[in-house]
Amino acid sequence: MATLAEVLRAGAQAQPLVHPLSCAQARVWRQLCACRTALLGGQQLACQACGHQHWQYHSCRNRHCPQCGARAKDAWLQGQLSEVLAVPYVHLVFTLPHALNSLYRSAPRWSIETLFASVAATLKDFAAQARWMGVSHGQPAFSLVLHTWSQNLTQHLHLHAVMACGVLGPDGLWHVPVRRNDFLFPVQALSRVFRGRFMQALSVLARLSEPGSAGEPQDVNLTPAGRRALYRHNWVVYAKAPLGGPGQVLAYLSRYTHRTAIGNERIQALSPERDVVFTVRADAHGGKRRMRLPLQEFIRRFLLHVLPAGVQRIRHYGVLANGCKRRQLARARQALAQPQPQPLALEAARDFMARVARIDTQRCPTCGHSPMRVVASLQGRPQLPSPIHARAPPA
Repeated sequence: MATLAEVLRAGAQAQPLVHPLSCAQARVWRQLCACRTALLGGQQLACQACGHQHWQYHSCRNRHCPQCGARAKDAWLQGQLSEVLAVPYVHLVFTLPHALNSLYRSAPRWSIETLFASVAATLKDFAAQARWMGVSHGQPAFSLVLHTWSQNLTQHLHLHAVMACGVLGPDGLWHVPVRRNDFLFPVQALSRVFRGRFMQALSVLARLSEPGSAGEPQDVNLTPAGRRALYRHNWVVYAKAPLGGPGQVLAYLSRYTHRTAIGNERIQALSPERDVVFTVRADAHGGKRRMRLPLQEFIRRFLLHVLPAGVQRIRHYGVLANGCKRRQLARARQALAQPQPQPLALEAARDFMARVARIDTQRCPTCGHSPMRVVASLQGRPQLPSPIHARAPPA
């Protein structure tokens, strides 16, 4: 078994980088290689009973790191589950055509923001129509989670949406969908409106963009011929009511909300030939198969999914929008005769879990009963080494 950090270190030592790195990619590479090593500093812990000692190094806390974010992920999942309404939910996926991959690589921030805006506006438009919800100007409740990858780490830009079936009407009542209580909107109609909204923004970008200088041609998607090609087929929209309820979808999404593309558990080996062997999904029934990529190609694919600084991967809308969530959620629960969560009980549970975790991490792993004490500290480096000079840090 190998870890992503070991793969990145091996890639830096093997040969010069084939592709130049952006500032964000270089930062992620440095931090992931240094995560839980002496480069970030830490504390030496000792057991006063049996004399056992070990170093506990700091985490990088980068959102792309497969070693970090476990507690943040669990906290996110618990928070989302506490906001679930007593109604059916639908899981939707909006996917950009692969023809737009080149545009994403040249303008990632614009592509992500436009994708979020197009999907959110589409769902809000449909939810506000009496044709689908039986009331006009209703407030939906949905969350969007960005994914940029497929199982084999190629670029696959799409948004997952978890949406409640129904809307909170202007009259303060909860209105269920017209067709049936677990059906929202036809995917063909969603696809056309989603495509139209994104293409409208793309046309504006094309008008604002000047033709590139020599050696830097304009992206084909910004040309009239490229935009016409994007209109020739429907864009993929998937919709399905989760059999296990919203908790099933949220649990699935939580695996990727605080890390990117691939976890250490999927990396099987780093071969002597400098190939990375990892598992990918083989079928719809959970089967797995092994895939092998050259080291530099694996790293190149992973770095495709490093997000620009400041881009939010998870966003909430309608009843769940951050600016009005407390008030709107209370109105929705009242309309559904759903009891409010007990904040004192939830806080007590969090305190209990924190106390248990603290005891587990501070207990001696050798004797099993004596607490560990800090006996020495190590200051982390003020500046981490660049990826092209990365070496295995001291243990």
